[in-house]
Amino acid sequence: MKKILTLALLALVAIGANAAPKKKGNANSNKPVFTVVKQNPITSIKNQNRSGTCWDYATLSYFESEILRATGKTYDLCESFVANKTYMDRAIQVVRFHGDCQFAQGGSAYDPLYCLENYGICPQEAMPFPGSLTGDSLFNFNEFFSVLSPYVEAVAKSKSDKLSKQWKPGLQAILDAYLGKCPENFTYEGKNYTPKSFAASLGLNWSDYVTVTSYTHHPFYTQFAVEVQDNWRFPQSYNLPMDEMMQIIDNAIMNGYTVAWGGDVSEPGFTRDGLAYMIDSKKMQSLKGSDMARWLGLSASKKRSIIDSLGVNVPEITPTQAQRQERFDNWELTDDHGMLIFGIAKDQNGKEYYMVKNSWGETGAYKGIWYMTKNFIAANTMDYMVNKNAIPQNIRKKIGL
Repeated sequence: MKKILTLALLALVAIGANAAPKKKGNANSNKPVFTVVKQNPITSIKNQNRSGTCWDYATLSYFESEILRATGKTYDLCESFVANKTYMDRAIQVVRFHGDCQFAQGGSAYDPLYCLENYGICPQEAMPFPGSLTGDSLFNFNEFFSVLSPYVEAVAKSKSDKLSKQWKPGLQAILDAYLGKCPENFTYEGKNYTPKSFAASLGLNWSDYVTVTSYTHHPFYTQFAVEVQDNWRFPQSYNLPMDEMMQIIDNAIMNGYTVAWGGDVSEPGFTRDGLAYMIDSKKMQSLKGSDMARWLGLSASKKRSIIDSLGVNVPEITPTQAQRQERFDNWELTDDHGMLIFGIAKDQNGKEYYMVKNSWGETGAYKGIWYMTKNFIAANTMDYMVNKNAIPQNIRKKIGL
């Protein structure tokens, strides 16, 4: 996901998902009160801080949940290891294309999977804690990429007839300086591992993982590489009708699986306070009150204030397949962020939301958890990764899986 999503707000006082309403007169009566329908185990909330590594955090969080489901064991897998390996691979591709493709901080859910399969992984403790090498408490890629990107561009756009072999060691030195050197061997819980042997010990079958999307510019029940720049390895996703794309998410959650979600969080209905609605702008304009009637001309902060005041009564669009395609083609539906869907909850009106783990630290009303309506997810999903065993049998048959 190509945007660098940076925490800019202080964490608000946490409100539990099942907390009792505040006393009358002290609370917005429209504020959602959630009841959990199904919640699957997740590992601790992490913080990507000032880095474009949501793809890394979200997908490793997904595999940590998969390990929990399969083995009951809790791991903290190392985002720096994946970033180090992935940025080298991406740079090599950019050089092979003579700079005619993008080198950026973002990536897709397939990148950590590729790393696990081909390079292995290590626990967080086997590499420097994110940000510690630059004197920061967490990742801060501002200086890192201001050094890394020009280096890659200089090699890719070189006027030389033949490149030397030294550009790769030079690039690796930059990666190691800011992310830490990937260990060749390490000890974990009294046992010695290589990254590959550690990955093999986690109890997962890497061939179980597939990605799913839903667009009409390719035939349904076939595979294609979703056309976004950070999908640079060109992994194939199964293309399904929107209703079946959503059916898989529900089936996965209700059967104990989680989903590594990638999509658009730039919509006005995605708040920084842990909620996401697919706003119906036309209905917002028709509501009484001068602010609501002037909806399209309001600032983003004012829109968020109105959304917060309306709460569960925010008017939502019911997404259609045609709307998804139109928004993708006109650049409204963008590849912004990666998160982990791990549960389903409903508000006091019975509307269902997905419970989603973010990687911005314990921020917002729900300490790093977002409640995103099913309409929002249906409208704004770019693609997602899921265990193939979580897909209903009738859909697996249609795609030959």
